[in-house]
Amino acid sequence: MYRLHGVVLGPGGAEESRELFVGSDGRIADGPIAGAETLLDRGWIVPGLVDAHCHVGLGPEGPTTLEEAVEQALVDRDAGALLLRDCGSPIDTRPLQARDDLPEIIRANRHVARPKRYVRGVAVEVDEPATLPEVVAEQAAAGDGWVKLVGDWIDRDEGDLAPLWPDDVLVAAIDAAHAAGARVTAHVFGASAMPGLIRAGIDCLEHGTGLTDDLIAEMAARGTALVPTLINVDTFPQIAASASRFPRYAEHMLALHAGARDVVRRAVEAGVPVYAGTDAGGGIAHGRIADEVLALHAAGHPDALGAASWSARAWLGKPLLDAGAPADLAVYREDPRRHPEVLHEPALVMLRGRPVDGSGR
Repeated sequence: MYRLHGVVLGPGGAEESRELFVGSDGRIADGPIAGAETLLDRGWIVPGLVDAHCHVGLGPEGPTTLEEAVEQALVDRDAGALLLRDCGSPIDTRPLQARDDLPEIIRANRHVARPKRYVRGVAVEVDEPATLPEVVAEQAAAGDGWVKLVGDWIDRDEGDLAPLWPDDVLVAAIDAAHAAGARVTAHVFGASAMPGLIRAGIDCLEHGTGLTDDLIAEMAARGTALVPTLINVDTFPQIAASASRFPRYAEHMLALHAGARDVVRRAVEAGVPVYAGTDAGGGIAHGRIADEVLALHAAGHPDALGAASWSARAWLGKPLLDAGAPADLAVYREDPRRHPEVLHEPALVMLRGRPVDGSGR
């Protein structure tokens, strides 16, 4: 049993000096607990951070072992990311969900793509686009309320990014997911695939670097979320440099990179819900949620911390730090809203009411 005293941060600029007591069940108590051990008397207490786009079980060489996936999740945990929305993994990570020492993982199961139109060995490949609704229904049943589509990828015949799916098929597929109680998100870089995805009722776009003002307005009207993964977008110049065989594609990727921060600013100003995700796995190391928050802050997101905490938790249907909620939190020595760089050095990380080894780095 533990006692913490500090300023609890929350939605709408809320800040409240509070004593938090954590019971032996790992939950926030509704009052003082006699004999509780004081862990700290000063600090800024934040509901556990959220990485709203990562890949546990995917590494630079493709699928990892389950043991390597555990190590990825531990790195995220120690960085304060205690809730992970896994946007597609080539391995079955359900065993990790049974472990009390790992962050909560919301799985989207496998990416869904066309043959030769995504990273080799990662996605479920759909030979006939007309069968996409069936595949989506299967993925909805296998995941935790999310399905991940690949919306665009390089088409080598065209030499540039191009959509993977006909618009009418997207409508049927997203309807199938919704009927199964799942939400749908999509990897998408360029603008050409976005109208079909948005108008089909997709719930979220990942990356979204090609968004135009008209598409942003439509997302805002529909409540479609955006997870821009800015630290991954910063790899676009490397991708372009390795694509000399496809000069149109290379130029397109450089242009998308150049405009990515402005897309985030315009999306937030228009009222699009924008959340923090690192795209960890593959080319991005796990444990970099602080870097993504800093990138969103620099891009003009007025609540970049909320995008990785209270707002993201509400979006994913998870509690904050109310009585009875799991004691998932991170504590910082300075206010991370005003000094977001302190997110790199949590004074304390607590998962399910237990201080995490390595806290206070």
